[in-house]
Amino acid sequence: MRKKVIVVALIVAAIGVFILSDLHRLLSLEALKSSVDHFRQWQAHEPLLVGVGFFLAYVLVVALSVPGAVVMTLGAGAVFGLGWGVVIVSFASSLGALLAFLAARHLLRDWVQERFANRLQALNAGVAREGAFYLFTLRLVPIFPFFLINLVMGLTPLRARTFYWVSQLGMLAGTVVYVNAGVQLAGIDSLSGIISPPVMLSFILLGCFPLLAKAVPDVLRRRRVFARWRRPASFDRNLIVIGGGAAGLVTAYIAAAVKARVTLVEAHKMGGDCLNYGCVPSKALIKTARLAEQIRHGAQYGLKSTPPQFNFRDVMARVQRVISEIAPHDSIERYTALGVDVVSGRARLVDPWTVEIARNDGTTQCLTARSIVIATGARPFVPPLPGIDAVGYLTSETVWEAFSQLDEPPSRMVILGGGPIGCELAQSFARLGSSVSQIELAPRLLMREDEEVGVLAQAALVRSGVTVLTAHEAVGCETTVQDGVTQKFLVTRHAGALHRTQFDVLVCAVGRVARLEGFGLEELGVPVARTINTNAYLETLYPNIFAAGDVAGPYQFTHVAAHQAWYAAVNALFGRFKRFKVDYAVIPRATFIDPEIASVGLNEQEARIQGVAFEVSRYDLGDLDRALADGVAHGFVKVLTVPGRDRILGVTIVGEHAGDLLAEFVLAMKYGLGLNKILSTIHTYPTMAEANKHAAGEWRRHHAPKTVLKWLAWFHKWQRG
Repeated sequence: MRKKVIVVALIVAAIGVFILSDLHRLLSLEALKSSVDHFRQWQAHEPLLVGVGFFLAYVLVVALSVPGAVVMTLGAGAVFGLGWGVVIVSFASSLGALLAFLAARHLLRDWVQERFANRLQALNAGVAREGAFYLFTLRLVPIFPFFLINLVMGLTPLRARTFYWVSQLGMLAGTVVYVNAGVQLAGIDSLSGIISPPVMLSFILLGCFPLLAKAVPDVLRRRRVFARWRRPASFDRNLIVIGGGAAGLVTAYIAAAVKARVTLVEAHKMGGDCLNYGCVPSKALIKTARLAEQIRHGAQYGLKSTPPQFNFRDVMARVQRVISEIAPHDSIERYTALGVDVVSGRARLVDPWTVEIARNDGTTQCLTARSIVIATGARPFVPPLPGIDAVGYLTSETVWEAFSQLDEPPSRMVILGGGPIGCELAQSFARLGSSVSQIELAPRLLMREDEEVGVLAQAALVRSGVTVLTAHEAVGCETTVQDGVTQKFLVTRHAGALHRTQFDVLVCAVGRVARLEGFGLEELGVPVARTINTNAYLETLYPNIFAAGDVAGPYQFTHVAAHQAWYAAVNALFGRFKRFKVDYAVIPRATFIDPEIASVGLNEQEARIQGVAFEVSRYDLGDLDRALADGVAHGFVKVLTVPGRDRILGVTIVGEHAGDLLAEFVLAMKYGLGLNKILSTIHTYPTMAEANKHAAGEWRRHHAPKTVLKWLAWFHKWQRG
């Protein structure tokens, strides 16, 4: 910090000397004309001294960003001629620009990057990728203030070496024009007359040339991609969306809202996995299971503890009832009323503009569209274990229908997988009376979370009655027959030994894979890996075909699918005029076990892996009044911040309503609000949301100005007399 203060003082002093000594008056057109003969004579007698002196003076003027560079460029032409003038000015201006660039970087970059981190992420990424290209374009057009370019670029991640050589090359054309004007100095009446409108137009066209040069390969690529296809003369639709899950529904909704003609094709159930098999049914089951657990431990609330009495068929019927209550939000009727043409059937791409639809009523329909969005989602992954088909299995999709006719929950269940889905199902069914064993290959549950969070989650599941077996590799399934009864086992390997876990029901919850087959992607040659390959705009190989949601990755969250849908819709409909890159800067996630686990941004584990410096502020919910009143005084709010700053890098919350509490931090990170803003915000008492304010208070307490507090203590002592 002291070094920065010294540098600032030196710069201010240099500028002050420049102004107070009237040196700026020498850098005017009139002064140059009156003294050019004197400089020519001096240069004739001492060419090296004058050349070096002029070079250093030019560097200083540019480095300090003070007016006068244009006049000095003219002077270079008048004194040294076109050849040497161009050489001297070219190198001096680039060196001076580099010094200004480095000064801005040293003095301001860290502060600017920290203060506006979230807003600058996209800019930083663009500069890192194409900064040299855009700097070169700006340097070609003299209408952009070069001193401002120097300072602004110093605040970005652009490498200094790149900045120098691009500036050297980009400013050359303008240097030649101005030095040549200096050669003809006698004919110049004002600085504004140096570049005539035709010359300025030439500069602008020259500046546009790199942009055009960049666009040409893109145009050629598009022509090459579409070369083997015949483009329709007109289109039936502006947009066709394949898939009626979260991504597809939001895409179609946006398209209809802006009055585009859009068709949404869904082969099975509207609402996709989230409504029918994932988020909605699982949360309905979790609520019932949690209530059963509270009844079982009623004494904690001053009530009588008693085993919950229920019919499992009724529990599953409630799950289906909740789905039915939410289904109208995603129904064909609603979207038809919104202006979407909804077709029930299976879609297949015939060419980049044509979709063939095998309708559920047995007919076939072909539609053309200017753009297509693939939002086909994902399905549960079933590991290829020997014997798994013979013993039978369920997934997070099939478990709901399979259990709907059972009066009692399965006696013995094995949940294969220690991620969020596996943990939620394991705890819920254990609380409803099943003997649940959860098998996980990794050394702990929820490997994406911090280790303490995974340990806490495992302890919570064990308290609920789950037998958690981590570091167990599933190697196969087998059956035995004893006394005419078939018994099923999952075979795992742990510490070199084989273990057999008996089950009545095996549920595979080891992840999900994108639905890629049967939609014509192979025939069109659209590259796929685990997901459809897309660029930052969600475009596939074909610029008019987009992908969004689980089928596109990189996150498998309903809220991310809806987030991507906006970009897919806008880029598909208006991409010819303006395209938007998907913003993944702030992505929240939650696991809805009891206690809930929610996080956004970096956790400690990820920060260490990425080498990001951080501080931790932590508030334990055991001290929160509302948590104590509700009997849920467990968990914590943990905030990672930039060392010495209140800028939030990430948040992890474990506790009651963690997913809801996280929203305040998501908003803060999205718009660059620090912990001081949260601390100064009034939170209703008594609520769980006060935990966020207390966490911010913990940060403030550890960053209190100790010196100021000592002086205040002295002041108050003095006041007392």
